[in-house]
Amino acid sequence: MSMPMSPSGASTQAAAVTGNAVAIRNFAFFPATLKVKAGTKVTWTNQDTDAHTVTSAGSGGPLQSAALATHATYSYTFTKPGTYAYLCAIHPFMTATVEVSR
Repeated sequence: MSMPMSPSGASTQAAAVTGNAVAIRNFAFFPATLKVKAGTKVTWTNQDTDAHTVTSAGSGGPLQSAALATHATYSYTFTKPGTYAYLCAIHPFMTATVEVSR
């Protein structure tokens, strides 16, 4: 008899999550992939002691936060479907995406 799924949590980081909140902690964005509907306001909250930004990857993207201190938030309302890649401009190894559908 085979196991139907891998143990719980084994692929949690890779899985897309629905909702409207992103936590910044341990030098990472959680979830790494967020799925929302167009018109959703997403809020990022910095839970680290270091400052972080929410900055669109590539030029001209809509996400352009200032440096967020501990417990500071940044919000953006996604109005157009698409995949929005972003990073922390201070720590560019921190990357994530928001997938917006109709």
